[in-house]
Amino acid sequence: MTIAIGFEGSANKVGVGIVRDGVVLSNVRETYVTPPGTGFQPGNTARHHRGVILDILERALEEAKIEPAEIDCICFTKGPGMGAPLNVLAIVARTVAQLWGKPLVAVNHCIGHIEMGRLITGAKNPTILYVSGGNTQVIAYSQKCYRIFGETIDVAVGNCLDRFARVLKISNDPSPGFNIEQLAKDGKKYIELPYSVKGMDVAFSGISSYIEEVAHKQLESGECTKEDLCFSLQETIFAMLVEITERAMAHCNSTEVLIVGGVGCNKRLQEMMEVMAQERGATLYATDMRFCIDNGAMIAQAGWEMFRSGLTIPINESTVTQRFRTDDVFVAWRE
Repeated sequence: MTIAIGFEGSANKVGVGIVRDGVVLSNVRETYVTPPGTGFQPGNTARHHRGVILDILERALEEAKIEPAEIDCICFTKGPGMGAPLNVLAIVARTVAQLWGKPLVAVNHCIGHIEMGRLITGAKNPTILYVSGGNTQVIAYSQKCYRIFGETIDVAVGNCLDRFARVLKISNDPSPGFNIEQLAKDGKKYIELPYSVKGMDVAFSGISSYIEEVAHKQLESGECTKEDLCFSLQETIFAMLVEITERAMAHCNSTEVLIVGGVGCNKRLQEMMEVMAQERGATLYATDMRFCIDNGAMIAQAGWEMFRSGLTIPINESTVTQRFRTDDVFVAWRE
């Protein structure tokens, strides 16, 4: 029996999760929410995380009914992410590891999403679409590495949605992407937007610039509604993601597709991917908001796998990095 505790805080979510042999015992999370029309700055986000992390840790231990002595390893997000928030969680993990006398495991944030998705859904060897506020990648596993088949060449899909939400001053509670999804359900008119797929890669900055420019003009002239713009943006960017995912599945001869990351909660994205998967005779796997959105349990699960493979680190190597690619990780735990 192995018990791992995970600390996640790479962006505006901060969480602590505890996993025992593939069973999530607790998964406590808080979100730093800013006013409509604004984003979250690294310094302010770090201050938020500092203010709540010890309470979250206490709640996670209580919910799991676990004592520190029972925990086998301390796992934390090494990167990628925002530097200041990452540092807060690394310091907490480092301190706890020394106080409790436990080994440290440095986890790649993206790998955390993948391993949690595989655990919750039961997907065996899927082609993975990883979509979040800071990352957009199409991934498949091969020879001890999660290989990136395609990715964004500028901003992430979640960043594109967040920027648009700020233009329309859509609420950040619980998240800009969630509120765009709800507004899009009432959209009736499709506004043609740039469609930017470049081989296996995608680009979103041009779409963001275009829709930001036309949004106010078309809204003021009555050509469309806020709901129409949200609908059009979703349909366009999700079609791009489905296209490159299907191309990767064809290359890998894959019969499974797994969506992970915060944007992966979006039901419309899941619907579009399901249509493609069914046409290929494949199966779609996706999770809900408990595990799609950044959380501590996903770091605990990936760390659990790493710890059992002997991938621990000394305290003096427990640094963080804002740039830590998915394909930089040696995946020792998979065949």
